[in-house]
Amino acid sequence: MMNTSQKENLQDEKTLLLLAISFFTRIPVRLPAEITPRQLNKASRYFAVVGLLIGFICSLVYLVSVEYLPKSIAVLIAMAASLLVTGAFHEDGWADVWDGFGGGWSIDQKLDIMKDSRLGTYGAAALFIILLLKFHSLMALASPVFAFILANTLSRVVATSLIYDMPYVALDATSKVKPLAQHLSNKSLTMLLVTGLLVSLCLLSLGECFLLFVILFLFRALLASWFTRQLGGYTGDCLGAAQQSSEIVIYLSLLLFGYGDTIINTSMGVIN
Repeated sequence: MMNTSQKENLQDEKTLLLLAISFFTRIPVRLPAEITPRQLNKASRYFAVVGLLIGFICSLVYLVSVEYLPKSIAVLIAMAASLLVTGAFHEDGWADVWDGFGGGWSIDQKLDIMKDSRLGTYGAAALFIILLLKFHSLMALASPVFAFILANTLSRVVATSLIYDMPYVALDATSKVKPLAQHLSNKSLTMLLVTGLLVSLCLLSLGECFLLFVILFLFRALLASWFTRQLGGYTGDCLGAAQQSSEIVIYLSLLLFGYGDTIINTSMGVIN
């Protein structure tokens, strides 16, 4: 039997999970009347879990669709499901980053452009490219099912981890896209990484997990360097851009690992 303290801790963790779900998805949840800044920061530990949930939803939609429709249409429907579930939250950040970085010269100019709700040429082109990359990468994979789960989970680990050691750009205080958390504790970072590691070990071999984590670590360093050069830190839009670009890196990495749609039958000497 749990004592009162344990029940309260469990309830607190449930609230943090629901808070993360409510922020990153359109899934309706019931939250307490008051949410504190401390809870907002602590909810970051469950961002990878939210990614896992989104990955499962996309996989389920794909599996149902591909039973009745061609693979290409099933992939598009699964991508549409992701956009509906998240409200295109991360895609919006990706487009805003390219509009701001491409159209602004100073930090103030870049932030002003990123706060603008209108979509510019840079953002539109970047959005088109990343959706096209996502579609063709998923089409090239033999099974998009586990790729949806892996990429949606790990991409949010990469994006959220930037909060840990990068400064939040204060000038972004009036932005239409703010990060849920502006501080990531050691405990939250550990929970985030463990979630990503457990999901990876369930889907990949140990060697592939190690190689993928090295790739993502290096890519994370590139993202941090890019955001620092452009803004001196990160914004909510930057985290969205990090999630989207990391998702593509994961799909491409899986193709490099040999999970493509081309299957080599060594016993028959035939390539299907």
